[in-house]
Amino acid sequence: MVAISKGNGAVNMQKSLLVVSVVLFIIKITAWYLTGSVAILTDALESTVNVVAGIIGLYSIVLSAKPKDQEHPYGHGKVEFLSSALEGLLISIAGLFIVYESLNNLIHPHALQKLDSGMVLIAITAVVNFIMGHLCIQKGKKEASPILLASGQHLKSDTYSTLGILLGLFLIYMTDYLWLDSVAALIMAFVIIYTGYKIIRRSISGIMDESDTAIINEIVLVLNEHRRSDWIDVHNMRVINYAGFYHIDCHLTVPYYINVNEAHALLDALTDMLRLHFKDRVEFFIHIDGCVSKQCNLCSVQNCSVRKQPFNESIQWTYSNIVSNSKHGLA
Repeated sequence: MVAISKGNGAVNMQKSLLVVSVVLFIIKITAWYLTGSVAILTDALESTVNVVAGIIGLYSIVLSAKPKDQEHPYGHGKVEFLSSALEGLLISIAGLFIVYESLNNLIHPHALQKLDSGMVLIAITAVVNFIMGHLCIQKGKKEASPILLASGQHLKSDTYSTLGILLGLFLIYMTDYLWLDSVAALIMAFVIIYTGYKIIRRSISGIMDESDTAIINEIVLVLNEHRRSDWIDVHNMRVINYAGFYHIDCHLTVPYYINVNEAHALLDALTDMLRLHFKDRVEFFIHIDGCVSKQCNLCSVQNCSVRKQPFNESIQWTYSNIVSNSKHGLA
């Protein structure tokens, strides 16, 4: 069993996100004060979510980095899924509030002022959001952090919504059609709500330990690349994601006639290889199985004195047969 802690990079990135979120919120509120645009107001309201999510995210990353203890034998990583779910919920609520404000403004429109200054300020926030979102997603992938990935996706969606608002403001500036302000805000509201839904869905998947097909396929690829003849099969594999720390259960089938020390050496070879690939972000509970006679024709172990059938062909390990709770055999 291997312990792991989040790198300082994740914490520093979340701190940077929090500072940037506060600055961008101030810029957007200033732009709204200058223009009176409801579309800009909705963009500013969404930024309040960024600030709150930044605080929650920072706390959750620090907490998830705490080592395992008696009360939390698998660590504290699940808190990141809870944090990202809360962020997704806040995003969706902000989107619904934006819908309300947009419809109200559509019924009771008001004149806009200093649109040129407002557009410049909002354009600056869009550029900063895109850059921070891109950096956040890169760091989230590197640190395997759900909260950083959720924040990065949120910032990128915020960028697209801001660009939509900019387009609406430009059309208003050119045509003086005030109703476009509300239409632009409504379109972006639905984009925001959908983004919130996706973040919530992904978070619930992590909390409920939903099967992670991508991770298991990655493990299958690594196992096939480094396969040994005395690893006769790997089956009944299950992977639980604790916010980038993977708990792997499986059965490893080895020649039945080897002794305990030899079997343990084969197990160590497999775990060392996976630990190297996942950079120590893993722990294992692997059960050793002895082979059975029906597996002789797929076993390529040389000079086996107890072989009942000649070797025929190896079975390629796949997602389907590695998660199945049965030893491999030829049809």
